[in-house]
Amino acid sequence: MVFPPRSLDPEFQLAPSSRSVVANLAPDADNSFVELTANPGGNRMNMGHGPFHSGAMVLLALGEPREKFWGQVMAISEAGISLRGIDLESFDDSAAMVKAGEPFTPATVFFPMHRVERMELDVNSGGLPSLRERFRQQAGRDPARLFADAAAPGGRE
Repeated sequence: MVFPPRSLDPEFQLAPSSRSVVANLAPDADNSFVELTANPGGNRMNMGHGPFHSGAMVLLALGEPREKFWGQVMAISEAGISLRGIDLESFDDSAAMVKAGEPFTPATVFFPMHRVERMELDVNSGGLPSLRERFRQQAGRDPARLFADAAAPGGRE
């Protein structure tokens, strides 16, 4: 169920089992709407923090070993972050594979919190396109949909 914009009113309360679309008020189009699924168990850590909800496209900077991973948030907890996406070093190769119609399956990974140095939303910055927009331009497909399709029943995972 998608609620009208009045659902963004601070006075409006969601029932524990509701689904809603939450607006990210960033000036660009990326991550402008992130679907939020309430957790009936009440563990809000799995919901994410602030703009980092399930479905948001993010870039993770990791330490020991140092690497960057780009993808879609699946869950955030005190233990770590689950993402579905790709290592940033394989970004161009992955986009080329998708464009060529080759089989492509994003990785579903968990990073323990002690490895996470920084997490940032994948949004346009100072006129530079987001990674999501770059991937869309290079591959011809929206990565958020591609990553979600990999998780769907019958998807490649």
